[in-house]
Amino acid sequence: MNKLSRRKLIAAGLGTVAGASGLAVADGLAKHYGLIPPDGSGLYGPGETLTYAAQRVLTRHSLAREFAPSQISKAPFANEVAPLGDTFKRLEDGGFADWRLAVDGLVARPGAISLTEIKSYPQSDHITHIACEEGWSYIAQWTGVRLSHILHLVGTLPQARYVVYRSIQTDWWESIDMADALHPQTLLSYGMNGADMPVAFGGSLRLRVSRQLAYKSVKYITSLTVTDSLKGFGKGLGSASPEGGYAWYAGI
Repeated sequence: MNKLSRRKLIAAGLGTVAGASGLAVADGLAKHYGLIPPDGSGLYGPGETLTYAAQRVLTRHSLAREFAPSQISKAPFANEVAPLGDTFKRLEDGGFADWRLAVDGLVARPGAISLTEIKSYPQSDHITHIACEEGWSYIAQWTGVRLSHILHLVGTLPQARYVVYRSIQTDWWESIDMADALHPQTLLSYGMNGADMPVAFGGSLRLRVSRQLAYKSVKYITSLTVTDSLKGFGKGLGSASPEGGYAWYAGI
């Protein structure tokens, strides 16, 4: 069976069993094709699984909508963050010259990459809408390097399934699957609206995941870990978000 017909079959099956009484069947079908999210257990697990599996089958290569420069929000909203501490202040005072992005896990060439190096890589940008589950949203231009470029440089191993990314903010971390990690609109973003990324919006470095809700676009990124399983991270739910009551997969 070719990939297209297989995807059509999965999509048809998921659609058929999408009703509340069919969630368990949908869960079994998604499990058969390896489309179970890390938070796919417990009371809400079947629903999370159905959402993730259906989106992956139907929109794996789709693009987030892009906008014209004239549509950029005049006053974007910067949600409040807890104090970032002395280490961040020292890095900020030094113009982030000592900022390093550590990359490890299932890669051939682990290491640490400076912000200067990141800015020397091929630049990518897009104007997209970022929306929070709490109600705020805005349109901005995001500039940076594609995460896929970084993963290519470090030599991601074939068994990789997820990328875990961490912030300088204490205990804040997230992860995405390889479909989003390799997506052309997923950026390690160091610029916003034609200038350096403001600290309030995640400077010096923010992971912009354009196809998911805002909490997946984590600010102040300091490390990436490529892995084949999320069970050994935190509580095994995939990120800090489901540990706090949100969904791991937050597709829009």
